[in-house]
Amino acid sequence: MRPDPASAIVGRLRAAGCVFAEDEARLLTAHATSTGELDKLVARRVDGEPLEQILGWAAFRGLRIVLEPGVFVPRRRTELLARQAIAAAHDGAVVVDLCCGSGAVGAAIMATLERVELHATDLDPTAVHCARRNLPAGASVYVGDLDEPLPRRLRGRVDVLVANTPYVPSGEVGRLPPEARLHEPRLALDGGTDGLDVARRVVAAASRWLAPGGSVLIESSEQQASDLAETVVAHGLTPRIVRADETGATVVIGTLAVGDA
Repeated sequence: MRPDPASAIVGRLRAAGCVFAEDEARLLTAHATSTGELDKLVARRVDGEPLEQILGWAAFRGLRIVLEPGVFVPRRRTELLARQAIAAAHDGAVVVDLCCGSGAVGAAIMATLERVELHATDLDPTAVHCARRNLPAGASVYVGDLDEPLPRRLRGRVDVLVANTPYVPSGEVGRLPPEARLHEPRLALDGGTDGLDVARRVVAAASRWLAPGGSVLIESSEQQASDLAETVVAHGLTPRIVRADETGATVVIGTLAVGDA
């Protein structure tokens, strides 16, 4: 009896450490247009390339987010950040997404709420190009460092400022899995000595942009959350920490009191 090709693919993926080998084999098989192409796709995955970059898309809150090579892959844990941003916003809200990457968080917000005015920024031109493909018409996406490219007319008008900043400490980047370390931009991973360099800059900038009652929301690790919450307090915002045990996600929220703008 000849071996089952599907079983052989699952075996190769499992041997390479792919936890969801059966699901990945199914997706790669559906994506390939020939046996030869399938073999090349499987080889790329075995070599450690992220599945999402091979397929050209990632699933995020029921959306298919287009990914280009070298762009940070949105994680399932970041869905907590999106959920909290949606809960903090409202129809017609002004929303800013800093470190937007592929635009996954902003796309999830705009898919849920009506008439959202979304502005997104990222330092990586490739990520910005990708975000423009994922975000609906009407969203504004800029290349630049955090809030620098935002229109000044937004000052004091932002209801939700969301940021999935890099938060891996510099000394730990080299210990990340190869699919992140070798295939995603370091600027999307490296958060400085303690992982919070960029997050602190976001909090410091938030009060310039938030409307009264507006909130800044930042993803962090569980271990970093209390330190980031202290930064939130130091900048005159009321802190809150939200966790999702099923994904290990943590979000730190800072809210500007009404009358403090």
